[in-house]
Amino acid sequence: MPEPFRLVMPAPIYLPAYRAALEAGWSPDTVLGNLATQRELDRIDRDAMAFLLSLDDPKAKGPPVLMRDGTPRPRLPGYRRWMWDGEFCGSISLRWQEGTAAMPDYCPGHIGFSVVPWKRGHGYAAQALGALLPEARGRGLPHVDLTTNIDNDAARRTIERCGGILVDHVEKDAGDGGGSAARYRIMLG
Repeated sequence: MPEPFRLVMPAPIYLPAYRAALEAGWSPDTVLGNLATQRELDRIDRDAMAFLLSLDDPKAKGPPVLMRDGTPRPRLPGYRRWMWDGEFCGSISLRWQEGTAAMPDYCPGHIGFSVVPWKRGHGYAAQALGALLPEARGRGLPHVDLTTNIDNDAARRTIERCGGILVDHVEKDAGDGGGSAARYRIMLG
């Protein structure tokens, strides 16, 4: 009998399934894609426990974040949770700036998510996003912003299903290759 879907904190028990998803070509980062996949595998190989601990950083103590072009940007407070239904399903992250709902230009969204291809179509992204919204509210955020490629219809539908309203179109940071993205806002009030 399959387990119910839930978000889990990254931990050693889930790491083999996470690694297998990376090795199968999935990326937790829809902007960096294969580059993020390789960076994660390298970090796991160097020190798996340090990798896991780095995914929960609400004080932004970790090193700067490297953009696609290698440009370092200040790390934001945040954490990642993994989607789980007895098997690894994907990843969702929440990031913020203390004392404000605004996000820096190089990170135009509070939440990012990615579901492994073999688990798509089950509504897991919407369930994960719905589960993360109360946590964002608990951090004092009045709203969360999410960005997605304009042509990513599945992500747009997921965000809209969770109450997202299209706010505008933004230019992605040049360090991530530039280009236009749709920015949605979900009110948490």
